[in-house]
Amino acid sequence: MHFSTVDYVIFVMLLVASAGIGLYYAFSGGRQRTTQEFLLADRSMRCLPVSLSLLATFQSAVAILGAPSEIYTHGTQYWFLGCSYFLGLLIPAHVFIPVFYRLHLSSAYQYLELRFSKSVRICGTVTFIFQMVIYMGVVLYAPALALNAVTGFDLWGAVLAMGLVCTLYTALGGLKAVIWTDVFQTIVMFAGQLAVIVVGTHQAGGIAEVWRKAQNGSRISGLDLNPDPLERHTFWTLGVGGIFLMLALYGVNQAQVQRYLSSRTEKEAIMSCYAVFPCQQIVLTLGCLMGLVIYARYGEDSPLDKGYVKSNDQMVLYFVMDVLRDLPGLPGLFVACLFSGALSTISSAFNSLATVTMEDLIKPHVRPMTEARATLLSKMLALAYGLVCLAMAYIASLMGSVLQAALSIFGMVGGPLLGLFCLGMFFPWANSTGALVGLVSGLVMAFWIGIGSFVSRMSASVPPVINATVIPDVGNMTTAVMTTLITPKTRPSGVQALYSLSYMWYSAHNSATVVVVGLLVSFLTGKVCFQNTSNTLIVLPYPSKMTQRIYGSVFKLKSARVMWKKCSTNTFKLSLN
Repeated sequence: MHFSTVDYVIFVMLLVASAGIGLYYAFSGGRQRTTQEFLLADRSMRCLPVSLSLLATFQSAVAILGAPSEIYTHGTQYWFLGCSYFLGLLIPAHVFIPVFYRLHLSSAYQYLELRFSKSVRICGTVTFIFQMVIYMGVVLYAPALALNAVTGFDLWGAVLAMGLVCTLYTALGGLKAVIWTDVFQTIVMFAGQLAVIVVGTHQAGGIAEVWRKAQNGSRISGLDLNPDPLERHTFWTLGVGGIFLMLALYGVNQAQVQRYLSSRTEKEAIMSCYAVFPCQQIVLTLGCLMGLVIYARYGEDSPLDKGYVKSNDQMVLYFVMDVLRDLPGLPGLFVACLFSGALSTISSAFNSLATVTMEDLIKPHVRPMTEARATLLSKMLALAYGLVCLAMAYIASLMGSVLQAALSIFGMVGGPLLGLFCLGMFFPWANSTGALVGLVSGLVMAFWIGIGSFVSRMSASVPPVINATVIPDVGNMTTAVMTTLITPKTRPSGVQALYSLSYMWYSAHNSATVVVVGLLVSFLTGKVCFQNTSNTLIVLPYPSKMTQRIYGSVFKLKSARVMWKKCSTNTFKLSLN
């Protein structure tokens, strides 16, 4: 299975179009001469492009490859993740966006200095940089590896082409180029997935036949209400645990916050968050449909079992090349879809990393710079992170089976950052010491559970040695049944239970760790509630109406009259009388 000339042309057209959009914004309008234009698109973006960019930022190639293979292997239970999207997007729209937008921030981590201290801000920034640098190397390398394994497409040629084109349009065109290329790449993603689903369904005999084969193969899952958090996928792990994952992605992640801040008005920022909801449902449905179509094609006779592919993530590309091989151009369209997912994620990472490095680590610690010099430095930072991304892709190539562990780092680090922002916004008595200790505790807990889980899975993959004298050799079936009866599956306990926690609960567990530890340390080291001897809370960054209600409810329970007093344009003071 190899690409035709038409496939190569379509793939190259994707890269040329993406680079062209970047060049257009580099030489039009304000020509990216100010940091406001380069990093925040002059705060002039409309709702539709922002919402599609929000969708594309984390709809990476890993998700396009992973969701169908998940459905093929384990059934449609994964679809219930869509239940988490409603609250996972409603809460950011009405809690996080108003706070960030009204403060006129460039970096989400500026909030942490306003609320806590400069050291908390720097720790949050460094944590985010670590998270994104690791993730973007994997996002760049994983689809190139899958493509190489299935089609023979040159591995490092694909990595270099993607990395250099992405670096070019991000460094030249700024956030406007990133957002508009995201829009273009989102359309390509939808087109590629739809083409594969339509052709695959037709070859399988229609959607009714696809559904019948999936039902016969027990791939259509019902509502699993098992509350056990150790179960990998149930309604509770996906529908409730997924809410915290969505909050970490769409509430406090700089890559998404930067898009909210680029909107023309706060209302448009909120509407763009709303618009992501139906788009996410469509993307999830397309992934599930593709997984069912793959099952209708192969059934239990998996290409993985036959040795045609080496991992589940390569199965989707194998299916595409198998089904579409007689239709020149369509394999190229799907590969363009796949690489669009990678490009949109990486370009967002470059831009957000350049922003936080500039705003949080450079500007506060150097003498005032001219606007021209600050803009040039921001472009150089975006370029530098592009080269770092290529280096991380090379490191990812050396990891082998550790790729899955590297991917989980993204979820593991997002939870503690979510907990840090929640600590600041919802708990006025939390102080800077509590925030720092809470963040460190959350990160330690995250890596302890994540690495422990990975090591446990590796250990469990080694087949147990069975004493042949205990189980008589009376036939394979009898031996298998007797082995199961003698060694029943037991529920993990103690530390092993932590290692067996469903990965969908990581974000919730780690953010809760930050909040609980942060509050305990705050109470032990002195509350932040009162200044001097007066009953006045420390000045807080501009709270949303929902945050004000939360603070008010807490103090009304203590029979205190609550009064919000506006101190300046961006801050409020809460007084107790």
